[in-house]
Amino acid sequence: MSGNDPPRVALIGANGHGRWHRRAIAELHAAGRARLVALVDVRPLEHEPEAPVPPETGVFTDHRVMLAQSRPDVVVICTPPHTHLPIALDVLAAGADLLLEKPPVLDLAGHRTLAEAAAAAGRAVQVNFQALGSAALTELTGALGRLGPVTGIATLAAWQRPDAYYARSPWAGRLSVDGHPALDGALANPLAHALMQCLAVAESVTGAPVRPARIEVERYRVRPIEVDDTTVLRLTPHAGPPVLAALTLAAEEHVPGRCWSPASTDGRCWSTRPTSCGYPATTRRTRCPAAEGCWRTCSTTVRTARR
Repeated sequence: MSGNDPPRVALIGANGHGRWHRRAIAELHAAGRARLVALVDVRPLEHEPEAPVPPETGVFTDHRVMLAQSRPDVVVICTPPHTHLPIALDVLAAGADLLLEKPPVLDLAGHRTLAEAAAAAGRAVQVNFQALGSAALTELTGALGRLGPVTGIATLAAWQRPDAYYARSPWAGRLSVDGHPALDGALANPLAHALMQCLAVAESVTGAPVRPARIEVERYRVRPIEVDDTTVLRLTPHAGPPVLAALTLAAEEHVPGRCWSPASTDGRCWSTRPTSCGYPATTRRTRCPAAEGCWRTCSTTVRTARR
């Protein structure tokens, strides 16, 4: 990218959830704010009427061939979690910035490897926790100074995932795939957004990233899967308020989110996470993809000392 040329963008993993990225990138492409140079998927591209493939866009089945031929400035990776790290390392080695779907990697060793590669390449890496752009979260963190001392942060998520959700791909609901960790549990993948919002609020309280002193996790499942679909996490940090996350993909009833005033008199402040997502440079706000029949709501609660 040079001068006033828009960034050259490529998407690796253009089917499934990747179709939502295609829609967002298509809007930027049409506005001249980005140029979609390549789409990559191991399967033939699914039709996406809201994001037709521009004639000049290359379509590939191998991301390495794409990187060599298309030379993108920015790459979006939306592939199964167990494939993220090797693809991300190839992208950074090719000199591109990276937008990586969550979970970015599946263990601390992978995180260190990715961070070191990004630093060595001098490229930016962003994890796609789009909920961090929520207006509700901004309102909540902006009100913290008026709430009094924060004594706890909690999140509740009651979602419903049908059986089809776990049949949609070979890695869904799996602990490992082909000898590689997949860890597709409720907390690690679909409801990671809820926990990330809690950590963002906790960082706003202390002014520093959360450093856990103790983490307790309870994992349950009601379906014949290898991972959890219901999880409770308790995090005690070295400094700042404790974090509690109670999350399920198997709710019997939909639990609607609640928005309470930051000045609520019972010592709690609620912030719902709207099920919408979008790229910062677009005007599009779309409902997040979910399997048919899936209800999605999560709320973040900040508990404060009463005045």
